[in-house]
Formats: sequence, C-alpha cells, structure tokens
Amino acid sequence: MIPRIFRRQPSPAAVSLYDQIVAQARSPGFYRDYGVFDTLDGRFEMVVLHLFLLLDRLESAGDNGAALGQQVFDRFCQDMDENLREIGISDLKVPHEMRRVGEAYYGRAQVYRAALRDREKLTAALVRNAVEAAQPEAASRLAAYMGQVAQLLAGQELGNFERGFVSFPDL
Repeated sequence: MIPRIFRRQPSPAAVSLYDQIVAQARSPGFYRDYGVFDTLDGRFEMVVLHLFLLLDRLESAGDNGAALGQQVFDRFCQDMDENLREIGISDLKVPHEMRRVGEAYYGRAQVYRAALRDREKLTAALVRNAVEAAQPEAASRLAAYMGQVAQLLAGQELGNFERGFVSFPDL
C-alpha cells in the first residue's frame, strides 16, 4: 500500500464537488421515478453519470478546469477504493476491482459523450447501464435530465467550481 503522504490529495474544492455529486446521485427520485435500480450498482451508475457530466464541463474550461476535473476524478477513485474495502473486498483484489471501476467509468463516458445530443442513443445507453429495461420511458426521462444538467453546468462559471460549488437541477 502506498503511504498516505505520497498520495495526491484532492483540493477542498474537488472534495466538495465530489460530495455534491454523491449527494445528487443519492436523490431518492432517481430510484423512485427514473427507473434506476436501488442497488449498489444503480447508485454507482448515478455517481458515474453525474461525474461524467461535471468532468465533461470542466474539460471544456481549459487547463484550470481540466486540473480541477482530475482532482475530482482522483477523489472518485479514492472513494471507490474506500467503499470496496468497506464492503469486504480483500487488499489483493482491490486493484483488480479498481481497474473494473475505471473501465466502467471510461466506457460510459465515451458512450454518454457520443450520445448526449441524441436522445434515442442516450436512452438506449441508459437502459443498458442504469435503468430497468422494462421502463424505457423512465430512461427517456433520465436522458432528458442529463441534457438539463449539461445545459445547467455549461452556464456555471469556472470560478464557482474552483470554490467547490456546483448546482444540479431538482428532480
């Protein structure tokens, strides 16, 4: 294990942004009204969805935004590592599981980025990843929500993010 002093620690702003992502991802409406599975996997999908949307926005903000986005992603990885250990994954298996977490994030990010402006493709991706297949109308609502979030994030100033503030729409 790498000693704590040698690990990069995310800035307080990055920690705050990530905490707000997790809080939004835990909103009961996703699991009640949007057809997202109320399981560890479903909650992971909602964190990844919100993380993707924020990181996509930060990447568009130049070097400072990209650097902050990297710190938020580092906090995500740190949180996933802690959660894996908390649920009893052995120290030897954590690196393998973290690789799977990274692959899941990057795979979804690639698909969501390509489909963000095409509601049908985005709905299909959400049915594959996050929403019960028997609820395509819920997946369509979730796709519309993603578009709303992307639009809201685009209107937020980088300075707000650098101070650790992000706004998500109410469900």
